[in-house]
Amino acid sequence: MTTPDEERRGYYRIEDRMALQITPLSAAELADSELTQGASALVALLSELHLADFESQHLLRQLSDKDRMLAAFLRAQNKRIDLLSAVVAQGMLEQLGPAQSVMLAEDGVDSRSAQPITPGTRVAVQMVLMPRAHGLVLRGRISACQQRAEGDYALSTEFTELTDAQRQLLARHILQRQQQQRRQALEQNDPTTP
Repeated sequence: MTTPDEERRGYYRIEDRMALQITPLSAAELADSELTQGASALVALLSELHLADFESQHLLRQLSDKDRMLAAFLRAQNKRIDLLSAVVAQGMLEQLGPAQSVMLAEDGVDSRSAQPITPGTRVAVQMVLMPRAHGLVLRGRISACQQRAEGDYALSTEFTELTDAQRQLLARHILQRQQQQRRQALEQNDPTTP
């Protein structure tokens, strides 16, 4: 018999740290196509900022072929927006709580919770991906909840209704974290590193 964790192996998984809040959806939120109603305003704002940035990247690449000066100016503006979003993210950490260790994949997240959530429950997943402070508000479904020896609960949450932009943002974050972890492992094993 396979566990929900083993069933979700179609995507690469990384160990990561992020601010995360998983809350059951009310009947009104289930019917609403947007999750911003129940999400913290700051997380929803960050989510929209990063999705808009992600969706405009191909336009910026096309523009750089035609007008390098304008493209350089727009990249500088993007950097300013990224810095502002990092400031906003610091405020969000107070709302969502401190960063916690998770296992993250494009299709879900395994985390810990102080309270149990019944498998099958539809949830809102608010997360801040570190260190770039990408905020995401996603819909999900609890696929497993098991009490741990420490007294808390191990939750497996499957993302549902992801847009292409949200999935690609998650995939890009996972790839960057994977590359960073590989570099760190190589540096730790390199005897010439001071």
